[in-house]
Amino acid sequence: MEINDDLIKKLENLSKLSFSEGEREIIKKDLENILEMIDKIQEVNTDDVAPLQYVNSNVNIMREDVPNNEISNEEALKNAPSSSGPYISVPKVIDL
Repeated sequence: MEINDDLIKKLENLSKLSFSEGEREIIKKDLENILEMIDKIQEVNTDDVAPLQYVNSNVNIMREDVPNNEISNEEALKNAPSSSGPYISVPKVIDL
């Protein structure tokens, strides 16, 4: 893949950013360095290496589901913009 000015301008447009000419040159050099590192990594022989499935050996570490920091209904409704009885009222978003 060739890193050229057209690619930098396309990335600039996609990211909704604007760069100065100096920043474009820095980005161009950085992307070229990244591609060089990837090419170097691809040279490594990994034929006899099993793929890594998990980073660590911990499997399904569960904790007991215990409720805490409960608040009362009145406390919850204190910060609601509007309420109807014991419920928070919100604007209708789906028309049936």
